[in-house]
Formats: sequence, structure tokens, C-alpha cells
Amino acid sequence: MAAAAAAAVGGQPSPQSEPPQPELGRDKAATAAHLKEALSRPDNRAGAEELQALLERVLSAERPLARAEGGGEEAAAAAAGGGSGGASGGGPGAAEEEALEWCKCLLAGGGGYEEFCAAVRAYDPAALCGLVWTANFVAYRCRTCGISPCMSLCAECFHQGDHTGHDFNMFRSQAGGACDCGDSNVMRESGFCKRHQIKSSSNIPCVPKDLLMMSEFVLPRFIFCLIQYLREGYNEPAVDVPSEKDFHKVLQLLGPQISFLEDLTKMGGAMRSVLTQVLTNQQNYKDLSSGLGENACAKKSHEKYLIALKGSGLAFPEDKLTCGMQDQAAGTSSLAVSGFAGATGTSGQVDSSDEEDQDGSQGVGKRKRVKLSSSVKDQSIMDVLKHKSFLEELLFWTIKYEFPQKMVTFLLNMLPDQDYKIAFTKTFVQHYAFIMKTLKKSHESDTMSNRIVHISVQLFSNEELARQVTEECQLLDIMVTVLLYMMESCLIKSELQDEENSLHVVVNCGEALLKNNTYWPLVSDFINILSHQSVAKKFLEDHGLLVTWMNFVSFFQGMNLNKRELNEHVEFESQTYYAAFAAELEACAQPMWGLLSHCKIRETQEYTRNVVRYCLEALQDWFDAINFVDEPAPNQVTFHLPLHRYYAMFLSKAVKCQELDLDSILPDQEMLMKLMIHPLQIQASLSEIHSNMWVRNGLQIKGQAMTYVQSHFCNSMIDPDIYLLQVCASRLDPDYFISSVFERFKVVDLLTMASQHQNTILDSEHERSMLEGALTFLVILLSLRLHLGMTDDEILRAEMVAQLCMNDRTHSSLLDLIPENPNPKSGIIPGSYSFESVLSAVADFKAPVFEPGGSMQQGMYTPKAEVWDREFDPVMVILRTVYRRDVQSAMDRYTAFLKQSGKFPGNPWPPYKKRTPLHPSYKGLMRLLHCKTLHIVLFTLLYKILMDHQNLSEHVLCMVLYLIELGLENSPEEEPDEEEPVGGQERCHDSWFPGSNLVSNMRHFINYVRVRVPETAPEVKREPPASTSSDSFASTQNSGTAQVFSLVAERRKKFQEIINRHSGEANQVVRPKTSNKWSAPGSTPQLTTAILEIKESILSLLIKLHHKLSGKQNSYYPPWLDDLEILIQPEIPKYCHGDGMTAVERILLKAALQSRLNKRIIEEICKKVTPPVPPKKASSAEKKTLDKEERRQKARERQQKLLAEFASRQKSFMETAMDVDSPETDIAMEIVTPEQQVSEAVYDCVICGQSGPSSEERPTGLVVLLQASSVLGQCRNSTEPKKLPTTEEEQIYPWDTCAAVHDVRLSLLQRFFKDSSCLQAVSIGWEGGVYVQTCGHTLHIDCHKSYMESLRNDQVLQGFSVEKGEFTCPLCRQFANSVLPCYPGNNVENSLWQCHSNKSMQELIKEVEELQEQLGIFPVSISSETNLSKEMESVMKDIKSTTQRKYTDYSKTPGSPDNDFLFMYSVARTNLELELIHRGGNLCSGGASTAGKRSCLNQLFHVLAMHMRLYSIDSAYNPWKKLTQLMQDINSQLSNEEQPEVPVLYRDVSSLLLIQILTMPQPLHKEHFTCIVKVLFTLLYTQALAALSVKCSEEERLAWKDLGTLKKNTCNAEKSWEVLLSLVISELSKGKLYLEGETEELGMVNPIAWSPDNIERYLQQFCLPFLRITSLLQHHLFGGDLPSCQEEEEFTVLASCLGLLPSFSQTAHPFTSAACLDWSVPAFDIIPQWCFEVTSFSERHAEQVKVLLIQESKWDLPHLLQLPENYNTIFQYYHRKTCSVCTKVPKDPAVCLVCGTFVCLKGLCCKQQSYCECVLHSQNCGAGTGIFLLINASVIIIIRGHRFCLWGSVYLDAHGEEDRDLRRGKPLYICKERYKVLEQQWVSHTFDHINKRWGPHYNGL
Repeated sequence: MAAAAAAAVGGQPSPQSEPPQPELGRDKAATAAHLKEALSRPDNRAGAEELQALLERVLSAERPLARAEGGGEEAAAAAAGGGSGGASGGGPGAAEEEALEWCKCLLAGGGGYEEFCAAVRAYDPAALCGLVWTANFVAYRCRTCGISPCMSLCAECFHQGDHTGHDFNMFRSQAGGACDCGDSNVMRESGFCKRHQIKSSSNIPCVPKDLLMMSEFVLPRFIFCLIQYLREGYNEPAVDVPSEKDFHKVLQLLGPQISFLEDLTKMGGAMRSVLTQVLTNQQNYKDLSSGLGENACAKKSHEKYLIALKGSGLAFPEDKLTCGMQDQAAGTSSLAVSGFAGATGTSGQVDSSDEEDQDGSQGVGKRKRVKLSSSVKDQSIMDVLKHKSFLEELLFWTIKYEFPQKMVTFLLNMLPDQDYKIAFTKTFVQHYAFIMKTLKKSHESDTMSNRIVHISVQLFSNEELARQVTEECQLLDIMVTVLLYMMESCLIKSELQDEENSLHVVVNCGEALLKNNTYWPLVSDFINILSHQSVAKKFLEDHGLLVTWMNFVSFFQGMNLNKRELNEHVEFESQTYYAAFAAELEACAQPMWGLLSHCKIRETQEYTRNVVRYCLEALQDWFDAINFVDEPAPNQVTFHLPLHRYYAMFLSKAVKCQELDLDSILPDQEMLMKLMIHPLQIQASLSEIHSNMWVRNGLQIKGQAMTYVQSHFCNSMIDPDIYLLQVCASRLDPDYFISSVFERFKVVDLLTMASQHQNTILDSEHERSMLEGALTFLVILLSLRLHLGMTDDEILRAEMVAQLCMNDRTHSSLLDLIPENPNPKSGIIPGSYSFESVLSAVADFKAPVFEPGGSMQQGMYTPKAEVWDREFDPVMVILRTVYRRDVQSAMDRYTAFLKQSGKFPGNPWPPYKKRTPLHPSYKGLMRLLHCKTLHIVLFTLLYKILMDHQNLSEHVLCMVLYLIELGLENSPEEEPDEEEPVGGQERCHDSWFPGSNLVSNMRHFINYVRVRVPETAPEVKREPPASTSSDSFASTQNSGTAQVFSLVAERRKKFQEIINRHSGEANQVVRPKTSNKWSAPGSTPQLTTAILEIKESILSLLIKLHHKLSGKQNSYYPPWLDDLEILIQPEIPKYCHGDGMTAVERILLKAALQSRLNKRIIEEICKKVTPPVPPKKASSAEKKTLDKEERRQKARERQQKLLAEFASRQKSFMETAMDVDSPETDIAMEIVTPEQQVSEAVYDCVICGQSGPSSEERPTGLVVLLQASSVLGQCRNSTEPKKLPTTEEEQIYPWDTCAAVHDVRLSLLQRFFKDSSCLQAVSIGWEGGVYVQTCGHTLHIDCHKSYMESLRNDQVLQGFSVEKGEFTCPLCRQFANSVLPCYPGNNVENSLWQCHSNKSMQELIKEVEELQEQLGIFPVSISSETNLSKEMESVMKDIKSTTQRKYTDYSKTPGSPDNDFLFMYSVARTNLELELIHRGGNLCSGGASTAGKRSCLNQLFHVLAMHMRLYSIDSAYNPWKKLTQLMQDINSQLSNEEQPEVPVLYRDVSSLLLIQILTMPQPLHKEHFTCIVKVLFTLLYTQALAALSVKCSEEERLAWKDLGTLKKNTCNAEKSWEVLLSLVISELSKGKLYLEGETEELGMVNPIAWSPDNIERYLQQFCLPFLRITSLLQHHLFGGDLPSCQEEEEFTVLASCLGLLPSFSQTAHPFTSAACLDWSVPAFDIIPQWCFEVTSFSERHAEQVKVLLIQESKWDLPHLLQLPENYNTIFQYYHRKTCSVCTKVPKDPAVCLVCGTFVCLKGLCCKQQSYCECVLHSQNCGAGTGIFLLINASVIIIIRGHRFCLWGSVYLDAHGEEDRDLRRGKPLYICKERYKVLEQQWVSHTFDHINKRWGPHYNGL
């Protein structure tokens, strides 16, 4: 290879004189050593030249890369390579590899590269971690240790540090990041990990010079070579589509080189400093890359570089190439925008060079885009780049190639080097404009954005660095200018206000730049640097920058304008509002919050003044640009007023923190009037939107209204708007303000005394809600104190209370809902101390609970009682609700609280709450409550409500009273109590009210009012009286004419006054109103004037209202007449519960308290016996409403009745259908209980509702669910729980599971014995057994079939598949998949077993044998196929198909009948064993079956028995004979060659029991059952003795043998275990059973001394499992309850229950288990026979004899694996673990909670035959049921057959919440209760019933 390379380079002229090339002949190592030695000499010029030449050769041997690229460079490359095409030896990659090999060799200077790496690492002063990661990496953030909020740590550093008790979380990196451990600029040193705590510069030795000498020579060439590649690979994209394929191709080829550099960075500090030097050295760069040498190749690459620069719209300054920003459409001069003059500080003229702009995007079409003028300074920022070092050009290409991941990682890996960090940051800033241009053009802007931020976060989070770059490189200028230019490309003319002449431009939210959030990397950098105080100060001091920034913000002012659709529904709903809200929040609000966080103290007043000044200037420009005077254009609204909000927030800050005088920073009145218009317009529009007036604009307009108040936006949007309105209201004329409000809300026409009116601008159906909106807005405006004097903690508390009152909340949703300062650096950290302390003060924690339905609750916070009592604030709730229903929800909860605590029984009104005091600067706000306009409105509304005018609601009254009460609370100083003051400065011109104080105006009587009404109105008929006390409604100016002035005219007049007062020249501004928008004459019915007699005052109206509300005459009686105390010491609580009447009483009391006159007038009004409320003029309309009311009332009553009836019906159904503790009602529904002496069982069909017995022709069936189950197989024989492995050492081996043990046993038996006999000696079904469960409901089988048909045709998507026979029970909706036919006749053969026959044991044995012989003589003759037998067959098929083939086929001859036989009795065994487990593993609790009537074992037995009897057991082999008869020819058996049968002692007794019973004709007689049990018990007992004898030591055996022989002749010898044990021992010793391995056995057996007690206990334990199964079986077959007992007496109780114990007469001497034996054949005869089978087997296979003896079974109950306390333990081990199948780290790792297997969820890598790994595992491990923990989500997923569901999580955080997908990343802890529930559902097979949300998985999990 080397030779080839040499040949390739041979012809190429080298810059130096050509030295001889002997070294290429030698091997690389030698060459390298030689060169190193040459370079170490003092005079190393020769060595250097030699090395240069070598590198020149080696590195240009890589030229084939360019050739592989293809294209026109072919010739050039060939020329450069000296024309030799064969150079590339092994394809394009080989040459590069060769070059890399050379480099490694040279660096190592002849040594081994690995050793070299190790040597360099030794000199690493590892003070910083600096580990760089890419997206999706799991990292940590600790807020307690972080100085910058962007701080992050890699998992290793985090776990090595001590963060106990800190506020940290784990997160998945989105853009990538780097570990900050060891960097004290970003985090506190206390949080450093052990490795990075030591400041280790001192003890690291100095790097020896010669170690890195070669690197210093080699690396510059290597990096230059890389740059040449990048230059050559880049082709300026021809069209606008960058050829990404080319990019990728080049980058792929460069992969190894960049990885090599990356490896170098990882060698530590020593190597990094060499690299830094190489990258930043300007001389090196000049020498190598200027392209001046005669090397053609270098020249070419330099040319390409220049082309690339020009193509980017950049230029070398020398090139004198001016690439100004040009207008897009060539030939049209840009629009001059007056507002932008001086925008960027130096020149204001418009650039008129009209060449096509390179990055003008073509997509914008014909819309004129407006561009800013470019100044000289900007020119330099935007368009000039000069590269002076490798680093700068590398970054340039990194950007050009759109930030390839590997390059980014390399550049970041270098950051721990301080010099590099500074150089790189400066380079980055220098390229900032270029980054923006590339980003705008990029097609994958998302990926690119992430990579940019990945870099910039590392640079700008460091305050020191940010400050330095700001000072030295004008960072702020660059950023602001770049942002301005970026937005420039998508400006359009604003259509707000004056569409034709508007000069304002706004961003177009439909452009990709905004829609895709392309701007966010730049904005996020800007926010990041503004978080540093030193940088922010620079910004706030720089007037030029502030002007530019306000210009930028004004681009967003008024964007995304909505115009109300009046005719058609809009055909295309634009979704641009997302972009608009995001842009305002990110680009305007967040920088604003950043700046605000530095204006917290008095010393920063100057900054605020600056911002406010330029903000007002920008606003003034904006008003001019849109030609705004005083009327907003109708039917349009924009939610985006960032300039207003900047202004408002800085005002608020100034007053709250900086003690500035508010008036000093407020503009004149005219400006205030303009300022209030648009925010007020938004408030009115909100009300319009909620009144459905914008419905033709589609749903998106509702979306905007919601987003505007939503928690992430509200404190940057609605809060500043309302605050600004409060400021305006406090400074403007109150009458003007109030009238403006009602005019904006379009309800002016409604506010008339007349009962009918004409509203020209509002449909009547919207009037009510708009009026409510207007009043609610006034209440919010007057009661909200967020910016008017509340402290931060009070605000937090109010927000929290409002959220909690709407609904109980989890901790995380509260954190999310409480508007937090959106700028993360503002210092209000979520989860900060104050948050927790306020939360614990206002809320109680409700721990997560489990409802029986299985829906799992999270831990919730709910308001404390005293919060409802004193702090519930409806105003705050209304302000913060996104959905109107939440207000109702809060009120409902409040009502419920009052009822429950007995504070108020009725329907309460929203409570009135005293407010925190106003800050003195805003005192003027309260003047609104004391202005005549408002009083007129209140008076009118009270009157209208009293007179029942239409369109008024309780809500209106509530708000009116609220406003009156607010006015009384905030009245000016006490008024003097003389009689009415005679008009002083009042000028008495007012015909409505004398003054402006509410207290005195309340008592002012108004006699007559002149109103304008439609001619049709009832008022017209009346004769007007002669004298009028009052004139026109709402005119506060006196006017003698009959013309009615409106609020509108009133407002105009005030406006005119204010303008004239303020400026003489402003008159030209007020243009005459040409279009009369309000009422075009002639368009409405003629209005005529009528005069109404009123004769009321506000006080009298209130008292009458009280009567009206209470429905009684004279209901109000002044309380102080009885109790004068009330006036002296009024105890008006701060917070009042009650309804409207209470509110009226409260107001009257307050009015009386504030003025004696009021008190007297109230008393007078009450004394006049108030006439009844004027009788209604029963106009037809009112009649209608009356009737309507009555009709409604009646309908309501009817409905109540119906509901009550329905409820009682439902209750009775529930009692019958469910287990609602009422056992007596069960019988009707369920399978009949045994006590009833009925001849036949009666069943109810839940489909047709008929009752009747099940018959052959029309059988009834039980609704059942069949499922395969491996729960039994998961029992283990150790009591200590198995843990989920969380380290490599812990592994789980399934050897000790029940399933494994049984498997091994069966295969062993099959080795030595006859197959058919083996298959009757054991049970299967430990894995994949079929479990049958029922809900207990029955149906006719034909009804079921038609039900299934209807389900099949029903196209509704069900959660189950009808094809597979699945359905839900028609009555209780429980999931089911089959129907089990009920056997005709009585369930329980009472008659047969009640009579105790006195047959002897021998007779019974004989009968049993005979019954077994009558094969298949079934009461139902099979020959005649009946419906019943067909159904039984079909259900048997279902049972078989429920489980997989592998769980049913165990015989050596496939398909042999023995298989079916085994399978069938095993089904019975599985169901019995599972029931036993559900009872806790024993029968001590007794009672009926846990499921009571839910058990279907009886029916199941009938089905199984019918099928078992179809198989005959050859009588010769019938085990019954072996058990009950002595065999004659023992020896003849052995002579046969075939395999013997399984010895009886090796057979499983429970299996024998089931075989015996299921092969008998049904129904079985109880006596036969008992007989079988007795016989089998003798066998079992013998097995126990045999097992025991093996456990004893040789000596003990001899001792027992002798002892038994002595007792052999006593009377009860057969019932004494000593005798029997001795017999067994002596019989078994005849074989080789005891000989083998005696010695080693002893070691294993615990040396227990076998005392008689121990032996007795052992024998009982051995027999118990059989007794339990048998008792259960007896219970199901014959009824009768199971007795309950203590654990120690379980044996005796069960034995007597089964009839094994004759009676409890022998209590005298201690009970022994042997007493239960009842030998059918004398023990001394039968035992030897049984033992003989074993001993004869031992002759041939001595080693297996012992293993096969049945051992005592001690199975623990099945459990899921035990999980660690802390979720992190699991996560850290598994989320990086590789899969054992595909050896990759899975994208979605999961672990099985049953057996601990690690699987890939959804991983295609591990797919087998279209099954993904989880589904496959669920079949292998759980026969179709899988329980998996998803590692990356902390959630548990259940797979059941073909369906799956998300179960929830068993890990909760400290606040009792799940963290699905680990989004919050807080530490999670095991919730033991939840895990128990999961385990319970697994063991009881109830996943299908309890979890509701199932979906098909299509094998894709």
C-alpha cells in the first residue's frame, strides 16, 4: 500500500526541493521514529522538511475522495494525483484509512498509538468534565446547584455528586448539551462530583516536550487537509434546493477523519491545548491556505472557497463587493417607512440598489415586502467575513454544511480548553449573521436549530464569557441587527385601522419563518445573554440599541389581525395564531421579562426611564402609522400589542420596585386615551367571542381567546393589558372611561329605562351576555390588584387558590397552571420554597387512592376549608379560566362546601371579598365608582331588573350589587351630614344626580325620566305629566330639548374637551365623523319620546329588590331598629357568604353606616308599607314568559319524579346483578344454591328475560371467559421474594418455578416409563392452563347466538373482536368469550347424598369399579345428538383453542388420545389450584367459594366428564385396580420387554383423584366420592412415608424400622405411622434405593432430628395440598360450606369434612394423621406391592429412583418480581442495556415483571414471524398475558392475547403523581399499594374486567 502511495505521488512537484524517499520503503513505525529523532535535534530544519514532504504525499494520496464524488473534478483530481488512477488501491475508503494510519503512527512517533493515548491522558488536568452529548441523551439538571438555568450534568457526574434533598430532575436532551461539572461559572462548586472537585492543576506534572512534538507538526496539515475536502465537496446548490445528498456523501466520507479529531480531544487537556494552538494560529493558516503556492490543487480549493463565500452573500472586504440588502422585486423602489427613520442609528435613507437579493425567497409571491434601510454598521455585521485561522474556516464550513453532528461534537469537545473557548466564542459571534442566513434557507431548520442551540448554550450561559464578547465583539449589536434582518424578510403591510393608508408593517404569521419557529435559536440566545446582569445593563444603557429593539418589537404589534366574518362562515380556518402567540411570547415577552429581572432596585430607575421613553416613542409612531385618532375600526381585533405590554410591565416594575413617581413616566391625556383603546377592544372582543358573535370565523378564534388567558401566556398578555387599562382609568376622566367601556361592549342602547329598545349594532340574543361581559370587566378592573399593590407571595397565593377552587389539582398541573415568569432566569423558580410553603398553607394533600373500579387516582391537592371560607375569589377565577365551565365548577364546589359545613343551605352567590389596599399611585382608579355615568347605569339596571325587563340575568344583578358594594367600601372621606348640600361647584346642572359620591347619590330620588322608545312600546300610550324632575337618560349635561343624549355623545364631548385642553393644534387631528356608525336614520323603526314616572332612588330599588328576591312583602326590616349595637360596632366580616338577599342587606347596612341621612331614608321607605311590586302589564309577550316559567316548573317536577323512579329501579337491579351485600336476593339471578330443595335448577336468561330450567333442546349457559394462564407455573418453592435484577450480577433463573419442576418431572418419567401411563401420572396446565371464570349471569344459548350476530353487524368499534367469539355480558358488561352449558337437572344431588347408606367399604369399591366399566353410558345418549351435547362439544373446542398447542401436546406420539385425556383433567386441576391460590393458598377462611355464585366449576366438571367418558381406560391398566386389589402375577409384568407403567408411588394423587371422578358417570354419589378419597389417601400417606424415609439418615432408618416391628402386632397397627414407616423402610431397602450416594446426601439434608412430632407435622404438610383440592372439589360437586379453622388444625378439619376421620371421639390421646387411614386391602399386603414397583425400577436405574419419588410440595403463592424502592435504580441499569437478541440498545426498552426478561418494545430488530418481541414473550412467559414495565416511560403495559392496555405506573413522585414518559424527571418511588393491586389483578385474572381502555396491538409491540 505504501509503495502504491509513493508511486501515486511520484510525479507531483513538491513545494520544497524533492528529498530522497527512502522512508516509504521502511515500515511506518520506523519512519515515524526516525522523523521524531530528526525533529528533536536542535537544528531540525531538515527533519521538518522531510516530514512536510511525507505529509504532502500521504495526505494528498487521499485525493480519490474527490474522484469518488464524481463530477467535473475528475480531470483536476487526476492531474493533481499525477495522473495515476490506480492509486486508490482498495476503493475510495482505503486511501483515507491509510492516511489515518500514517497520522496515528507519526503522532505516536514510532511507538504504539494506544500507548501514546494512555501517555497523553496521564497529563490531563481534568478539572472540567465537558462530556458532549447529542439529542435523546439522558442528563440531569439541579436547580439548587445551578447558577445558570441551562446547567446540566451527565448521569455519571450527577450520581457521583451529592444532591440529596436538592431540586433536581432528569431530562431527555432535545438539542444535545454538555456536562458542566467542574465549571464554577455555571454551577456551584458544592455540586461538583468527586472526580472534578479537586483543583488539580498543581499536582499534574508538566508535559514532556517530545511527547506532543509530532502532533504540533502533523495536525496543522491534517486539519488543512480536512478543510480542503470540505471546500472541494461543496457545490453551490444550483437551484434553491441544497443538494443534501452531496452534503451527506462528503460528510460520510469524512466521518473517520472527524472521529479521529474527536478521539484526540478525548485524550485530555494536554492534547486539547495543542489542538487549540493549531486551530487558532493565524500564521499556519496563512501559509497553508492562501492558495499562493504553485500547487494546482491548493489553488483550486482556494477558488472554491471564494466562490462559496460569494455565494453566501458574503465577501472579503478586499473584493469591494457590496451585497446590500435589496428589495425583492427588482425595479421597484422600497417603501420609505417614516416610522423607521434612524432605525439603526446612522443612516435613515432607503437603500435603492435593486439587484435581486440572493436569499430573497421566491415563495412570497406578489406581496410587497418592506425592507429596512441598511446602515454602514449593519453592512459590516451582515455581509463581511474574513477568516484568519483554521478555526474560523472550520466553523464557516460547519455552518455551510448545516451543522453536521460530528463536527458540532468535535467543536464542543474542545470547550474545556479556556483559550479555545474564548477564540471559538468570538468566531461564533463573527459568523452569527451567516448562521441566520443559512438557517433561513435550510430545509431541515429544526435539526439545524437544535444544533445551533447545542453550541450557543455552551457559550452564552457563561456570564464572564458573554460579558467579554459583548465588550469586544459588539455581541448585542450583532444579535439585535441579525434578528431585525431576519424578521425583515417576512413583513407585510398592516391592515389594522386604516387599510389603505397604513404605513405600519407587521410580520406575516403565515410565513415559514414564523410558522416553523425558525427564529427560536437566535431569540433563545438573546434571552440567554440578557439573563446576565452585566450584559443587560449594557443593553439598557444603549439608546441606539433600545430604539432598534423597539422597532423590532413593533413588527409584532398588531400582527395576525382578525376580521369578524358577518355573512359566510370562513371557508379555511387559518391556524396562524399558534405562530403569532409563540412569536409574541418568545421574541417579545421573554426578552422583556429578562430585562425586567434587572430592574428590581432603585438604582436602576434610569433603565426604566429609557425603556419607557423609547416605548412611548414607538407607540406614538405606531398610532401615526396606522392613522389612529380615537375610534377603533369596527369588527377587527388583534391580540398582539407587545409595545403596550412592554410599556405596562415597565410601569408596574417602576412603581413596585423602583419607587419611581408614576406621573413622571406617564404621557399626556390624549396619549392615554389612545393607549386604552386597543386593550379595551380586546376585552370587548373576548366577550363577543364567548357570546358566539365570531362563530363564522371558526374555532380558531375561540382558540385565540383561550390562549390569551392561558397560564403560560396570561401574565405576558391579559395581565399587562388589564393593568394598563387600570392605569388609564386612574388618570382619565371617569365618565369618559365608563362610557367608553359600555360603548365598546355595544350595550349602550340596552341601558334605557324603557321596557323596549332598539339596538342597532347587537342582536338581542347577544345583548345579555355582552352586558354581563361589560359589568364583569368593570368588576375585574376595579377588584384586581395583581399589579396594584399585592406582594409576590400574595399573588402566588391568590393564583393558587383560584386554580384549586376550580378543581383539585396534582402538584405538577399546579406548577404548570400558575403563571410563572416566562423567563426561566427571573428567579421565580417553580418548586421554589415559596411555592411549597404557600401550597401547604392553602391546600390539603389527598393521597392517591384506588377505586374498586380500578381507575387509579393521582395524589391531589384540595383547598382547605378555611380557604373556601375566607379566600375563594370568584373574580380571580373568572380572570384565569380558559373554559367557562371552570367558573361553574368552582361555584359548585363552593356551594357544596357551604352546604356541608352548614354555613349556608341555599344557592349562594359569588362571595364578596375585601381587597388588599391599593398602592397610593393608583388611588384614582376608585373614582370610577364615584362618577355619575356609572351611577346612572346602576340605577337603570336595578330598575330594569325590578321591572323584569328582558335580557337581564341574575349574573347582571350580582355584578351590579358587587359594584355598589365596592363603591361603598371605597367611598371618599365621610361626607358632612347636613341636609342636601346646596350646589356649590356642582353648578346644579345635573338632572339625574346631584353629586358624584355614591353614598349621597344612593338616596337621591328620581321622579321622571324622558326616554326615546320605539312607537310600539307600551310606554307611549301614557300621558306625560306636566312637571319633569329629570330629562333625558344618561345625559349628564343639562339640555332642555327633548333630544336624548347617549353615552356615545357624552364620550365624544369629553374627548373633545380633553384634546382642546391639551393642545391647541390637536384640533386638526379630530376629523369630523363622516360615517355615522351608530344609528343611520331611517334604518330603524321611528323612535318617539316618552316620559316615565319613576319615583325611586337606588335605596328604594334595593329594598324592593329584597322583597322581590325573598318573594315576601316587607321582607326587609332594618336590623338596627332592634339592635343599635350594629351601628356602633358593625361586624361586617371581610368575607361574606350568602345569596342576593344577604348581599342587599349588607349593602343597606353599609349605606346606613356611612350616612345618617341614608339610615333615616331607609327607615322611612320601610315604614311606608311598600305597595306590592307594580302588577305586570300582562302583554302577550310577558304572558308567554309566565306560561313558559310555569311549564318549565312542571316539566322539572315531572323529570324529578321519573328520575327517582329510575333510581329505585336501578338500585334493585344493582343488588341483583352485582355482589351488593344482599345475599338473599341472589337466588333469582344466579345458579341456585344447594340449600333449596328444588327439583330442578331455574335460570334467568339475561337476553330474553325468561326463566326456566336448562333442557337438552334449549340449553342455558353461563357467560364465561376462558383464558390461558401461567400464573400457577410462577409459584416458587422459596419464600423469599425474587427481585428484579438491577445489576449485571443479579440474574433470575427459572429453575425453581413450579412450571419448570413439573416439566422436568414429566420428561424424566417419559424417559423410563410407558407414555400413556406417564400422561396419567401428572397434571399439566401449570403453564398455559385454561382458567374459566364467569360473572354468574346465564343466557339461552340460542339467544347468545343471535346476540353475537347482532354484534357482528354492529359496526361500532368495540374493544374486542367478535370474530374470536368475544363479547361483553349483556347485563353487567363483563368481558367474556364463551358460554358454558348448564347440565340439565338439579345441580346438587341432594336426595342422593343426604341418605347415608351403610354399605361397607368393599361394596363401594366394587361399585366404583363397575361404574367405571360402563363406558360412555351417559344419561344423555350420545347417539342422538342433542343441542346440549353439541354445545358441550363446541365449548370443549373453545377450551382447547384457548391455549397454544405446545401447552397441550406432551405425548411422544402426536395426537394420541392420551393427550386430550391429560389436558381435560388438567383443566379441572388448574381451576381448583387457582381457586386455592385466590383463597390465599389454604382453606382456613372456609365459607363459600370466594367468588360465591361466580364459580362455574360444577358446569365445567359436567362438560369435562362427558368428554372424558368417551375415552376408555383399558381395564388392565386401570389404576383403581392397582389401588384396591392385590396383583397375582407380580413377576410376569417385568418379563415384558416394553417400558413398564409408572409405579403408583410415583403418581400424582390429585391427578388420580380427578381421573377417577371424571371417568365416573355423572351425577356422582357422595358415598362413591368419599370411597375414592379414602383409597387415594392411603396411597398418598404411603408416598409421604417413602419421601420421609429418604430424608432420614441411615441410623434413623434402622431405629424407626425396629421400633415399628415391635408395634406391629398392636390392635391399631394399620393406623400407626411408626408401623407403616417401618414397613415402607423395610420394603424399600430391598431395592437399591438407599444405597446410592448416602454420604453426599447427608450434607444436603438439614440434620433435623426427626422427633415423632416433627414426623407427624411433616406427614400432615405432605397430605394437605391433596386434602385442600379434594375439599374444594367436594364443595363444588355437592355443595355444603367449607368450615373455617385455625391454620394448625386445617388438617383435622378438612379430614373430617371429607369423611376420612370417623369422628372426633378420640380426643383423649393426641391426634395422629394415620388415624384417617382406611385400608381397603390390608396395609401389610398392599404396601409391599407398591414398593415392589419402585424397587424393581431401582434395579435398572438406581440414580433416578430418589429423584422421582414425590416430594413434599411447598409452593409459595405466585408473586411478581420485587421492585426497588427508587425508580432511578431500574432506569440507570436498563435504559442503556443492550438487548440480548440484537445486541443494540433498544429505542423502547421494556422488562417483564413476571420473569425479568429484557425486551425491545416495538423493536423491528427482534421481530420473529411478524411477532414483535413483547407479544412473543407474553405468549412464552404468560401464555398470552404479559406485564411489562416500559423503562423510558415508567408505565406498565399489559398484553392480553391480541389486545393491550396501558395500565398506569406503580412509581409515583413525592406528590403521589405518575410521571408518564418521565417528562418531569423528578425522582419516583414505588407505590406498594398500586403494585399490590397490579399483582392482585394478575393472580385473579381480572385485567380484562377492571381495565377499560383496550386496543388491538396487531403483534406490533
